[in-house]
Amino acid sequence: MSRPLAADAGRDAEIDAFIARAGWGGATRAPLADDASFRRYERLRLDDRRAVLMDAPPGREDVRPFVAVDRLLRRRGLSAPEILAEDLEAGFLLLEDFGDATMTRLLARGEDEGALYRLATDALIHLHRRFSPREADASGLPIYDEALYLTEAALFTDWWWPAVFDAPCPPDVRLEYLGQVANALQATAGAPRTLVLRDYHVDNILRLDGREGVAACGLLDFQDAVVGPAAYDLVSLFEDARRDVDSGVAQAEMRRYFEAFPTLDPAAFAAAYSALGAQRALKVIGIFTRLDRRDGKSQYLRHIDRVWRWLETDLAHPQLAGLRAFLDRTVPPARRTAPNRSPGAGVPTL
Repeated sequence: MSRPLAADAGRDAEIDAFIARAGWGGATRAPLADDASFRRYERLRLDDRRAVLMDAPPGREDVRPFVAVDRLLRRRGLSAPEILAEDLEAGFLLLEDFGDATMTRLLARGEDEGALYRLATDALIHLHRRFSPREADASGLPIYDEALYLTEAALFTDWWWPAVFDAPCPPDVRLEYLGQVANALQATAGAPRTLVLRDYHVDNILRLDGREGVAACGLLDFQDAVVGPAAYDLVSLFEDARRDVDSGVAQAEMRRYFEAFPTLDPAAFAAAYSALGAQRALKVIGIFTRLDRRDGKSQYLRHIDRVWRWLETDLAHPQLAGLRAFLDRTVPPARRTAPNRSPGAGVPTL
C-alpha cells in the first residue's frame, strides 16, 4: 500500500484498519491541501474509485458537528459530500471526493468570476429559504451570540496585538476594545437568523460537473456551523481574506440576494453586514497571526493586509463609529499590517 508519511505510526495503523473495514483496503493514499486546523485530509484511490479521508484526532477535533451539518445540508438538496464510512470515536470519516475544482482554482485559470459567484450566492439563497427560524431552534447547533462573537474578536488583541507591538494588549485597552465590538454588533439585533457555515469562501466551494442548479455548488469545511445572522456567509464570500472580489460582481450578487428576499430591510441588512464584516476581519487577523505564532503556518500572514482593507471598508459604516474611533486612537495606520513571520514558522506551502 502507498501512503504518506505519518507523524504518528499508531494513528496511521488505525487509519489502515478503518479504511479496510470500509472496503478500501489496499487503496493508495496521498495528502491533500494543508488545513488551518488539526485535521488532515488524504485522497484514496482504489481501482477506478476515489474518496477522501478526514483524520480528526480526538481531543483536538470532533467529527460529529461535520456529520450533523453534512446531513442537514444534503436533506435540503445541497451538495455536501456523501459520508461513505465513519468512526466517530476515532475521528475518521470517509467522504465522497468532490475533486479539485474549487473556486480558487477555477478563478486562477481564468473562468468567469461572475458565474462562479452567482452559483455560490444561489446556494446561500437556497439554504436561507429552506432553513427557517423554527428549524434553527430545533437544530441543536450552537448560537452565534455575543459571547462567541467576543471570544473570536479577542483573538485580535490576544495574538495580533502582541505580535505587532511586542507587548501584551493592556487589560483596560482590551476591555474597551471588546466593549466597542459589542456595541457595533448591536446592528445584528433582529437580523434574520439561519444556518451560518462560517467559512464560506473560495477554497471551500467547488463547481461539480454533471450536476444542475445549486447542486453544482459543492460545499466543504462547514463543521463550525452555527445559527446566526444571514449576512455572515455573504460577508465570508465577498470580503474574502484570500482574494479581492470584483466590486461589480459583489454588488450584482447582493442585488440578486435582496431580490430573493424582498421583505429584507436593506439599511438594517447593510449595518449588520458591516458589523459582522468588522468582527470577522478582526477575528481572521488574530487567527492568521496565531497560525504563524502557535502552529508554524506562516503562509496565512500574506493575507492580513487584505483583511485590514476589508476591515477599514466596514468601519466606514456609521454604526461602527465607536469601534473606528477606538482603532484610530490605538492602532496607527502604519501598524495596520501583518506581523513579521515567526522565526520558528515552517516553510509556506500555499
